[in-house]
Amino acid sequence: MARGGGRHTAVATAALGSLLAVTALSACGGSSGDGADSRASDPPGGAGRSSAAADPTRIPGVGDRLQERIPGDSRQVVAVYGDGRDSADSTVVLYTKQGSAWHRARSWAAHNGTKGWTTDHHENDKRSPVGVFTLSDAGGVLPDPDPASGAGLPYTRSASFAAPRWWAKSYWHDFDYVIAIDYNRVKGTPPNDPTRPEGTSKGGSIWLHMDHGSGTSACVSLPKPAMEYLLRTLDPDRHPVVVMGDRAHLKS
Repeated sequence: MARGGGRHTAVATAALGSLLAVTALSACGGSSGDGADSRASDPPGGAGRSSAAADPTRIPGVGDRLQERIPGDSRQVVAVYGDGRDSADSTVVLYTKQGSAWHRARSWAAHNGTKGWTTDHHENDKRSPVGVFTLSDAGGVLPDPDPASGAGLPYTRSASFAAPRWWAKSYWHDFDYVIAIDYNRVKGTPPNDPTRPEGTSKGGSIWLHMDHGSGTSACVSLPKPAMEYLLRTLDPDRHPVVVMGDRAHLKS
């Protein structure tokens, strides 16, 4: 499998695919109800264009602690602004860096863990981890939406990403597109690789993936057009990261 900046498409064998699917899907799924998301797409708590204009060298709404963890060579940040510590609702904003200034590119209503956020994530706690994580690999059931050859995140297409059919039908397309969040995983492997460097108790398989209208087990879910846009836009050469958490933790 290709590594680094080159994009690839791989089809996993049926046996390996089944093993990976069982392991990976244990962290991102489960039913927590349906419902359309009608929230505004701007970041909550004033973390939008006005604060970006106040100091364009910083990601809005992010305090020194997390701001300093954004790599100096990163020029793409996916910021996930959780509505509250115990809320499953959030807003995702893509920022791109030009020179020393960050610019707000797009934003979408999104969801996170059904029970909210945590700074000490564990398997099955239903909370998304707070922090700054690199974005290195992508994949899904559907073909890579980026037609450009040799660009974008490495992409693994495989039926092994398909959500189990014993889940509610509204969840069946959750993993049509996924982008791995590099929490307790090995970079340069498909998102559903089961390896957990920090141990299974710390959870894993935490992704950006398709939204079903409500909270997740720990992932961040977005509308299909948002996932397609991110897959076409995120560039390994620009060292993309995700900065994620509830508003209070992000500002602290």
